[in-house]
Amino acid sequence: MTPWSVSEMSKNKELEPLRHQIDEIDEKLLNLINDRVRLASEIGSRKTGLGAPVYRPEREVQILERLIKSSQGPLSEDAIKAIFREIISAARGVEASLTVAVLGPKGTFTEQAAYKVFGQQIDVVPASSIKEVFRLTETDAAHFGVVPVENSTEGGVNATLDLMLETELTICNEVDLRVSHCLLAHADAKKPETIAGHEQALAQCRGWLAENFPQLDQVATSSTADAARAAADDPGILAVASELAGRVYGLEIRAREIEDVPGNTTRFLVISKQTAEPSGRDKTSIAVANPDQSGALLRLLEPFADSKISMTRIESRPMRPQLWRYVFFIDIEGHIEEPSVSEAVERIKGESAFFRLLGSYPRSI
Repeated sequence: MTPWSVSEMSKNKELEPLRHQIDEIDEKLLNLINDRVRLASEIGSRKTGLGAPVYRPEREVQILERLIKSSQGPLSEDAIKAIFREIISAARGVEASLTVAVLGPKGTFTEQAAYKVFGQQIDVVPASSIKEVFRLTETDAAHFGVVPVENSTEGGVNATLDLMLETELTICNEVDLRVSHCLLAHADAKKPETIAGHEQALAQCRGWLAENFPQLDQVATSSTADAARAAADDPGILAVASELAGRVYGLEIRAREIEDVPGNTTRFLVISKQTAEPSGRDKTSIAVANPDQSGALLRLLEPFADSKISMTRIESRPMRPQLWRYVFFIDIEGHIEEPSVSEAVERIKGESAFFRLLGSYPRSI
């Protein structure tokens, strides 16, 4: 027996008691998780009898916030959220199978956002466009849809904003996703001719692409994953997409983190026919158009100031088909069931030429 093997055996002997403790803890964790799933299944059975929804975003947020607050470490907040989101997802999956429509094909940031908010125990339905995500959810082909609404670099996603004015669906949750882009290429790519990517992705990498590939044409695709799929089929195409999309379609990563602004983040909405109850940490989104009168916008927003309600976002979009008229998308803190919020919103509704409540939902955690 060599000295090296004797040394290794000695180290393993020292570690054995600690490993045994870990094994015992793992067994206890597994039993406790199974107990939790059984309780969730019992709750699910009672929900079915009461006609209550399986997915309760406000309840899931409350659980995560309570666990983060009670933790003594050393687990980070992100680790706690990741672990318990999957435990919650597994328990929910025993209650019922949820279908979630996302912008496809496989490997999009929208798909990643869906898994972040729902966990892995869902059936993902890929859609060819944001409009198709809405249609699948409206026709009950999916229980929920996940759509991008704004990016920290490029601002609002116009397709989503416009469709929110037309749909009867409501916002029941939101999720923020850090978006980092890669330049992907076919293994045989020698002389690329085109760079493909979703229009938002190309815009988020505008400076980097202009500096490194000023000679190449840029082609917008329906999604970043669609660009990756095109690059997998054609060595003449480079794709701006996620590292995940590169793995899905077998592409090489030629450059990482090519977005112009570090920390580039996209906010996604969860849309459905289901509303969310108050969680204690909520947002309310509305769409309004002010009358064509002097000072109308100021009067429209006064109820928020009077009620000391904070606006977290305001953005305008043309009000189709009327020329030079605009609708304002406004996010405020609080839930529509809170008296101060409902009273302020009612006042605004009375002052507006157009009004739509888009939803009240838990703030992203």
